[in-house]
Amino acid sequence: MNKEIEEIIVKSFFNKRIRQRVLFELSTQNKRRHALHRLCHNYFETLRNEYMIEIPKPNSDPQEIVKIMKKYGAEDSCYSISLNEDIDGKELPLLTAIEEAVGYGMPSIVSCIPGKLVYFETELVSGSPPRFILKR
Repeated sequence: MNKEIEEIIVKSFFNKRIRQRVLFELSTQNKRRHALHRLCHNYFETLRNEYMIEIPKPNSDPQEIVKIMKKYGAEDSCYSISLNEDIDGKELPLLTAIEEAVGYGMPSIVSCIPGKLVYFETELVSGSPPRFILKR
């Protein structure tokens, strides 16, 4: 895990009132999942709404999402924070991270430009989950 990148993501996109708590939870193996569960149903209370751009449906094609992210300046590599353990806390190729996040059913944050550009997928409740670009 890259604590420096995670701190940039949290300070850039999470609401101020919970930032320190989320940073603590992300840095503690036993509590990391709790930090990520905050992004399930409560993501509008957890994340800064002014930076959220919903990706219109249909929005489940990883290659199309990568194209959108690249239009906003994403490069070929990224950093992921996710309940999907295959990508959590890892630097990966952008397409790989998006493919693993899309449709997993639980929240994922894929940071394309730390502090500037993030892909965020919410928890699957019914139908296709909301998917967002967070851009500063």
